[in-house]
Amino acid sequence: MLEFENVSKSFWTGSQYKVILDQVSFRVELGNSLGILAPNGTGKTTLINIMAGLEKPDEGRVTRGCNISFPLGFMGGVIGKISAMENSRYIAKIYGLDPDYIESYCRWLCNLGEYFDQPMGTYSSGMKARFSFALMLALDFDIYLIDEGMPGTTDVEFNRKAGAILEERLRTTTIIIVSHQAKTLEKFARSAAVLMNGHLHMFETLEEAKQLYDYETQS
Repeated sequence: MLEFENVSKSFWTGSQYKVILDQVSFRVELGNSLGILAPNGTGKTTLINIMAGLEKPDEGRVTRGCNISFPLGFMGGVIGKISAMENSRYIAKIYGLDPDYIESYCRWLCNLGEYFDQPMGTYSSGMKARFSFALMLALDFDIYLIDEGMPGTTDVEFNRKAGAILEERLRTTTIIIVSHQAKTLEKFARSAAVLMNGHLHMFETLEEAKQLYDYETQS
């Protein structure tokens, strides 16, 4: 499970403090995938990063009782001077997994051809996104963190394969996905929440969350 207890987070903008989370408490149990609706600029990425442990809250406690992924698209653990092949083997060793398997899995899913063996600094943003998503799926976490849905690539074959794998994982794992569009959450969310003005409003269904979200964003 993943649990927030009275978590607060704010940033100094130069003229005032921008509150992202204000004494937020919630719990996500394994098997209950959560979709969070949040308007742009309200702190979606900050929330996801705190879940992953990439950022610390100002106050409160975050309890991670299972293996939680890095956010989809996060490249902080990847070294740009070496290839995807070398990165996949290096990260596999960090997680105590078989480097041959992780390399083969990422090579198959990414379908980068000869670029897989070239420095990642030469990759386009779409190629980097494909590798990041492939690596996240290869590591097989209990909870997957996704900010704004599928990676923005134009590779139809990759999106088809990765999407099918992600949907299959929903049967045995849990996803927390944050987006400003309700449609993005429909495939994945079993429960839902709305992040607004530093508060997280939890609902049993996405439809209930959409009603509050639409009211607040359209008023």
